[in-house]
Amino acid sequence: MTEIVAVSSQSAAAKGAQAANGVGTAPPAPPLRLDKIERRYKEGAGALEVLTGANLTVNKGEMVALVAPSGAGKSTLLHLAGLLERPDGGEVYIGGLSAGKLPERERTRLRRLEIGFVYQFHHLLPEFTAQENIMLPQMLRGLTWAQAAERSMELLRYLKLGERAKHRPAELSGGEQQRVAIARAVANVPKLILADEPTGNLDPKTAHYVFDALSALVRASGLSALIATHNPELAARMDRRITLDDGKVVEM
Repeated sequence: MTEIVAVSSQSAAAKGAQAANGVGTAPPAPPLRLDKIERRYKEGAGALEVLTGANLTVNKGEMVALVAPSGAGKSTLLHLAGLLERPDGGEVYIGGLSAGKLPERERTRLRRLEIGFVYQFHHLLPEFTAQENIMLPQMLRGLTWAQAAERSMELLRYLKLGERAKHRPAELSGGEQQRVAIARAVANVPKLILADEPTGNLDPKTAHYVFDALSALVRASGLSALIATHNPELAARMDRRITLDDGKVVEM
């Protein structure tokens, strides 16, 4: 596949000036770092403590499996990492940027530029084709229709869906729908992919095929990924496995 190049808001001249002044030579910050995260929810007269000082770093190019039983806080951790919720304590860093106290508008912008989401259900827009579903987030970022169309077709061909580009979600199989959702998640070349049981609704054979597609795109694009899964075989194929124990992140 042709290298997927990120859209940069910084000019080449500005980057050159930084290099000449010795700026930008420090090692890049990890795409995701959670520092002493706390999250609790009201439960009757008390509170349910879900995360209690959770720490996690996902490094550049790393695929991390999040394996934990239902109710342990996997989705909560992913929501906090994806800036969909705010922690009650601690801090979320996206590419080194402290995101916890940012106004909602800036958090939305950060999500759009730096984070891609893949869910158990594909959440494709039913009235749009596979190609159009992948084009939409790119056009929201500022790409032209032609640029977004070209990039979308590149991704679809890579995922062996080129002939399905003009089909709507209802005309695709479950595995095809999920591969389109993966293409949409990586279309803007985010630094981080967050996936919540991306193969949970698929049969074992299709699940492995979809995971192969996700893994290949993450590796080829140099992205990082935090993937919640109940599938031990898929978890074992990632770089690292973590779980949640008593509200904290624990290496497996």
